[in-house]
Amino acid sequence: MPPLRRIFLASFILLTLSITVTYYIFEISRIAQLEEVIEKQEAILNDRRENVRNYQEQVAFYKTPEGIQHLAREQYNLVMPGERVILLRSPDAASNVSH
Repeated sequence: MPPLRRIFLASFILLTLSITVTYYIFEISRIAQLEEVIEKQEAILNDRRENVRNYQEQVAFYKTPEGIQHLAREQYNLVMPGERVILLRSPDAASNVSH
C-alpha cells in the first residue's frame, strides 16, 4: 500500500503543478497581449492630444487680427484697401476656356 499512496501523491502533486504552470503561462501571455493593447491605445491617445494641441493653436491664431486677415485672404480672396490684385493666366487656361 505505501507504494500506491506514493504514486497517488506524486500524481496529485504533478497534476496540481502542471495545472498551476499552465495557468501561469496563460496569464503571462494574456498580460503581454494587454500590454500591447495598452501601448497601441497610448499611441492613439498621444496622436489625438497632438491634434488637439494643433487645433488649439489654430483657434488661438484665428482669434487674432492677423489670423482673421489670413483667413479672409486665403478662403475668401479678400484684399486690404489700397492693395492691387494681379491675375496670372497660363496658356493652358486660355485654351480650355475657348472650348
